[in-house]
Amino acid sequence: MSNHNNAQDLELDNTMDINYSKPTKSRFIFFLFFFGFFIFAWAGCYNLYEHKFQKNDDVAAPDNTLYSPKYK
Repeated sequence: MSNHNNAQDLELDNTMDINYSKPTKSRFIFFLFFFGFFIFAWAGCYNLYEHKFQKNDDVAAPDNTLYSPKYK
């Protein structure tokens, strides 16, 4: 019997290629997802901060729509 078909004896052409190493590929996909999600969440928070509600007391509301309405 020959041990040439064993996975342990397999010689890889390029050990840095992620297609040959499942742990490396999984780690790469995990970090890609993690940093993508982080940047997406950070951009959403920044966008909410930039477009936050700013109170404007100069808006004239009709008297009949106030908390204590005044009718004529």
